[in-house]
Amino acid sequence: MSDASPIDPWLFAKLVCPLTRAPLRWDAARQALVSEAAGLAYPVRDGAPVLIAREAIAL
Repeated sequence: MSDASPIDPWLFAKLVCPLTRAPLRWDAARQALVSEAAGLAYPVRDGAPVLIAREAIAL
């Protein structure tokens, strides 16, 4: 399992949490984008971030 995000760096730099507009960080262990502000982990499926609150996992 790689520690590098599967998301293009240009796109990753522009992504924010849809609920809080806070920056996201890549969590390699969860293979998800984490919003510390919202306490949610958004999954990444086939290299595409799923930034839908009901799809997120609470931290």
